Amino acid sequence: MRPQSEALVVIDVQNDFCPGGALAVADGDAILPRINGLMTEFATVVLTQDWHPADHASFADNHPGAAPFSLTQMPYGPQVLWPRHCVQGTVGAAFHPGLNTDPAQVIIRKGFRPQIDSYSAFFENDRQTPTGLEGFLRSRGVTALTLVGLATDYCVAYSALDAARLGFGATVLMGACRAIDLNGSLAEAEARMAAAGVVMAG
Repeated sequence: MRPQSEALVVIDVQNDFCPGGALAVADGDAILPRINGLMTEFATVVLTQDWHPADHASFADNHPGAAPFSLTQMPYGPQVLWPRHCVQGTVGAAFHPGLNTDPAQVIIRKGFRPQIDSYSAFFENDRQTPTGLEGFLRSRGVTALTLVGLATDYCVAYSALDAARLGFGATVLMGACRAIDLNGSLAEAEARMAAAGVVMAG
């Protein structure tokens, strides 16, 4: 068992991000056995869940004429317009049935505000609106995080960067993540994580 000061954060292992889903990450389901095994090592386990309303501003089909994966400007900066995914209450938004959710003490839902997307487990994309995860972890005496899940270059990386910014030790187990890799986004995310002091392990 890991020390009480360490927590496992499992990012967005949901049907829409796995093969067959609306925003499928290649081999997204291949990480499930390792993640389930890791859960037995940590006293604190957190799951995050993308949880969008149907009218979410990050959906390309809510912007007439906009192509999926194109960029638009939001008040908080550039925003990728995604295919419709993880809509509240749908099968796509549910956790993958192969994920063992029982060990989790808390589920952080994000992206539920219609006008702002949320990649990080800690903040909306304005980098100011908190999810409450920081307070939960600090109240449990957690100082170091191991992050796994989907997708490496978006929600996992943003979460790891915010963890480091908040003073947590942050380790991303790259073998327990999978990436979208949109226009070089994986290499860019890896460079940003390395510069921020995030440990990228196997």
